[in-house]
Amino acid sequence: MALLTPLIAFIYHLPVVYRWLLRPYYVFSALLSVAFLLTRKLPPLCHNLPSQREDGNSCDFDWREVEILMFLSAIVMLKNRRSFTVDQHVGNIFMFSKVANVILFFRLDLRMGLLYLTLCIVFLMTCKPPLYMGPEYIKYFNDKTIDEELEKDKRVTWVVEFFANWSAECQSFAAVYADLSLRYNCPGLQFGKVDVGRYAEVAKKYKVSTSPLTKQLPTLIMFQGGKEVMRRPQIDKKGRAVSWTFSDENIIREFNLNELYQKSKKVFKTKDSQETEATGVNSETQHMLEDDTESKKDK
Repeated sequence: MALLTPLIAFIYHLPVVYRWLLRPYYVFSALLSVAFLLTRKLPPLCHNLPSQREDGNSCDFDWREVEILMFLSAIVMLKNRRSFTVDQHVGNIFMFSKVANVILFFRLDLRMGLLYLTLCIVFLMTCKPPLYMGPEYIKYFNDKTIDEELEKDKRVTWVVEFFANWSAECQSFAAVYADLSLRYNCPGLQFGKVDVGRYAEVAKKYKVSTSPLTKQLPTLIMFQGGKEVMRRPQIDKKGRAVSWTFSDENIIREFNLNELYQKSKKVFKTKDSQETEATGVNSETQHMLEDDTESKKDK
């Protein structure tokens, strides 16, 4: 039963997985990732390739190529231990596979290495990873609306993600953040996003560096009463982000979302009930005045 349940779940979601994998970005990434494997194994291509094997078989891996591929597998396994979404797992596999392909092609032939490196650069410049387009309860800010929204209602707690579309980490985190917004969004606890890659003034005001070297993207900041009360990741003295994993469990624990969600619901429920009672009292008073007026007219 333990094996049957995930198998059924995989079969159920298979059409969605196919549609996701058939996007141009993933198709070309997969081809680039297996380029050396195809070149070394396909008979029409591998016949004239140089080989360091003792038997001279140019259509099989030599011991150094096997060593590089095993090292690649170990790195991917270590990196994927800290990955929490399918995008992150697949992204790590593609990235390190391309690095290994560059090394293998340059080792095989300088011209092939330069050709493969050129193809990778062209791919990175022309084909961007697909953005998350799923359901979410997130409000998108710009440089003019973020301050206004944060200070509009002091009772509302805001969790705001500072992101950039070019950041692979931000794109991987998009699905996790959207899921949290669906689970915890309420009138007293709301989620927002602002593109600091586009609005540099916002990044400067809230002290979020967009440099890839600082690794501050994405940054989550919690605002209460219009003021910052917490941010992740934290920043060290050198201006670099302290290592922190953007998993839903870590965010829920660090930002105390469960308790905030319950408190926010109670506060706004109390407000709604008070407004309802006040409306009922006003309507009863109005009816009494109307009855008195009618009785005076009758007299």
